[in-house]
Amino acid sequence: MILIADSGSTKCDWVLVDNNMEQPIRIGTKGLNPAILKREAIHKIVATNEILANYCDEIKKVYFFGAGCNTPQSILLVESVLTNVFKNASTVVQEDTMAAVRATTNKPAVVCILGTGSNCCYYDGKSIQLKVPAMGYLLMDEGSGNYYGKELLKSYYYNQMPNDLKLSFESEFVLDEGNVINKLYLSETPNQYLAEFAVFLFKNKEHPLMNKMIKEGIAKFIDNQIFQYHEELKTAPLYFVGSIAFYAQTFINKELEAKGLKASGFVKSPIENVIQGLLEEHF
Repeated sequence: MILIADSGSTKCDWVLVDNNMEQPIRIGTKGLNPAILKREAIHKIVATNEILANYCDEIKKVYFFGAGCNTPQSILLVESVLTNVFKNASTVVQEDTMAAVRATTNKPAVVCILGTGSNCCYYDGKSIQLKVPAMGYLLMDEGSGNYYGKELLKSYYYNQMPNDLKLSFESEFVLDEGNVINKLYLSETPNQYLAEFAVFLFKNKEHPLMNKMIKEGIAKFIDNQIFQYHEELKTAPLYFVGSIAFYAQTFINKELEAKGLKASGFVKSPIENVIQGLLEEHF
C-alpha cells in the first residue's frame, strides 16, 4: 500500500492506493507547510487522523509533495514526522512544484503554481530549476490566494471599495480590526486566513475593481516569475496548476496573450494526475 500526499498551505489531499483496492481511499486534512507550522503541529495533524491511523502499519511507501518543502531542513522535518507515524514505510518528500510537474508533463516545461501561494519553475525532464527563491507570502506570492486576500483587505481599510462591494464584503467576513489583527499576527497560518478572502474576489470578478485587482495580480506574477524563464519558453510549453490558476484562467490567458505568451494547460488539483503516474510506476 502506498500513500500519496499533495499539501498546500491550506489543505492536504491524501490518497491511499493498493493494487487490491477497487477505489483509492481519499483523506483531507489541514495543510502541512513546514515553513509555517512547527513539527509538533504537523505531527498532530497526521497522527490524529483516524483513517491514516487505521492503515499506518500497512503503508510501505509515502510520497509527500508539499508547499514549504524546499530546503534540506524542511524536508527533514516532514520526513521525521512521516517516519514516526508510518513506521513500516519509506518516505519521499519533495516540494509541491514537483507534484505540479508530475501532474502536467514528463518533458521539459515551465510550470506555475497559483494556489494559497504562488511559484514558478523550469523542469528540464529530470529535475526542477528555480530562478527565484520561494520567499513566502510576506515578500512574494503575487497572484496567489493570500496575495489577493491582502489586496482585498487593503482596499477595504483604505476605503477604496465602492459601497456595494463594501456591504457585501462586510456581510461575508468578520472585519473588526481586532479580529483581523489577531488572525494576521497571532495565528499559526496567516497565509491561509488571507487566502480565504480570494473566494469573494472571484465571486465578484465582473465588478470593475475586482476585475482590475485580478488582472494586476496576474500581470505581476507573469512579470516577476514567468519572465525569468523567457529563454526556456522559446522551446518549452507553459502550464498552470492550482485553484487560483484554474478560476483565473480567462484572465491569465488574456494577460499572457498581451505579453506574447500562451498557456498549454490548466490543472486545478494535481493529485489525480500524480496518482495515475505513481500507480503506473508501482503496479
